[in-house]
Amino acid sequence: MIVSPRKIITVCCLFFCLLLGVILASLSLGAAKIGLPQVLRILIHHAVYFDSPLGPEGLIIISVRLPRILLAGLVGAALAVAGCSFQALLRNPLADPYILGVSSGSALGAVLAILVGFSATSFGMPLASFCGAMITVMLVFHVGKVGRSLHTNTLLLAGVIISSFFSAIIMFVISVVQNEDLSKIVFWLMGDFSSSSYHFILIILPYIVGGIGAIYFNARGLNLILMGEETAVQLGSDVERLKKMAYIFASLITAAGVSVCGLIGFVGLIIPHSVRMLLGPDHRLLIPASTLVGACFLIGSDTIARTIAAPTELPVGAVTATFGAPFFIYLLKRRKV
Repeated sequence: MIVSPRKIITVCCLFFCLLLGVILASLSLGAAKIGLPQVLRILIHHAVYFDSPLGPEGLIIISVRLPRILLAGLVGAALAVAGCSFQALLRNPLADPYILGVSSGSALGAVLAILVGFSATSFGMPLASFCGAMITVMLVFHVGKVGRSLHTNTLLLAGVIISSFFSAIIMFVISVVQNEDLSKIVFWLMGDFSSSSYHFILIILPYIVGGIGAIYFNARGLNLILMGEETAVQLGSDVERLKKMAYIFASLITAAGVSVCGLIGFVGLIIPHSVRMLLGPDHRLLIPASTLVGACFLIGSDTIARTIAAPTELPVGAVTATFGAPFFIYLLKRRKV
């Protein structure tokens, strides 16, 4: 199937309209129901005058729900694009963004931040989580590199081993910490947007936007890799450079997302594969479409998490797992592996 610039723009415009609809619906839903006309009035007033929100409803929309929704959209986009990259590099639709142990490294950093009291500051836990994830990526690359080349199987094995080791440390820590710390750790490990703020958005925005842009710039190379590394080399692609670039940037945007909300599974598995079935495997279309659909999916999942048992909030990871587990079983049966 030929993917023209016109088709890319058309599809992206349709998904962007869907994203706007999901955002508006999410803004109006919650423990306090706010009608859509009032939501629009509050948003327009704030955009025009940029002053204090209109009444308690305005405070809820501008200061509580909007940063949470924008953060969920950013993280959903990051995880979906990371899933696209790993599925292309490994030529396996069952690959997900946490395949190199990014989740375990990030979780260990967050757990240590909680234990030493570093999480008391607004940036403490995200910073520790991000550092843990990036240290894990560098460690996996060091262990998994053979000479100057990255071998997929060796890299995966290194990721699994290091991830298992860090998970064992986390389990040990959880078994010995005090009760008040335990609940905070467990909730973070299941994914949580309750502490969202515009500050967090500004922190991760450059990493996610820059990482997605770098991956999209190499969309043609990812298309060639799908045909096999030898074929890609024969067609003029620098496969080793592309693999390193894609692994690094996919891990970077995953780490940035995980650092502010905890571990949220299945987004990078469900979204790229679903979009691929709908639009085809061309990454020039697959990456931007997955970016928008991933944002829609995680915003919708978080809306369900905070409304289905309101005023009690569920971890958003529990909602994505509810959708993701059956989808994973479907893929497994379909591949007969």
